[in-house]
Amino acid sequence: MKKRKPQTRTDGHIRIISGKFKGRKLPVKDVEGLRPTTDRVKETVFNWLMADTRDADVLDCFAGSGSLGFESLSRFANHATFIELDKTAAAQIKQNIQTLALDNAQVINSNALDYLSNNSQQRNFDIVYLDPPFRKNLVSPCCELLESAGWLNHDSLIYVEFEKEAQPNFPANWQLLKEKKAGQVSCMLFRRTDISAS
Repeated sequence: MKKRKPQTRTDGHIRIISGKFKGRKLPVKDVEGLRPTTDRVKETVFNWLMADTRDADVLDCFAGSGSLGFESLSRFANHATFIELDKTAAAQIKQNIQTLALDNAQVINSNALDYLSNNSQQRNFDIVYLDPPFRKNLVSPCCELLESAGWLNHDSLIYVEFEKEAQPNFPANWQLLKEKKAGQVSCMLFRRTDISAS
């Protein structure tokens, strides 16, 4: 009886679906727990954000492959900040930034919660992507920090992706604009409203 060869994990790629880098494929390291956003979900997200990415300052929390941040930059975002804890994944994002010759992107190799809690070089973001590892209860505390620590503009857009069975808490002044379920994933787009203006 032949022994089965153990399955080897292989690196993959992400594809930029529109904009100045349309069709470009960028390598992605095979890191445990990394779930690059599928093209189908990505198309939905950027249909929602079609009129908003140009000139936006973007934060890609739990960046992983950096797929959402790179798609934003391809669609003429002003700047993208990628936060990624895994050193291998963060290094690959840096390499892809160099490959695309981008001078308007930075990679933070850090725990997203720590970074959002303790950052002295803070900037306000127009669009935030929040797509943490599943089943680690990270959505609610991240949303709370984004709101309470002053990371958002008065009308920032926040895209959140999480496992379908989860029930995260969202700040009361975040208005739900769009919602979609795709397989085991829930996707939501919120607009922040300024409490002081109400």
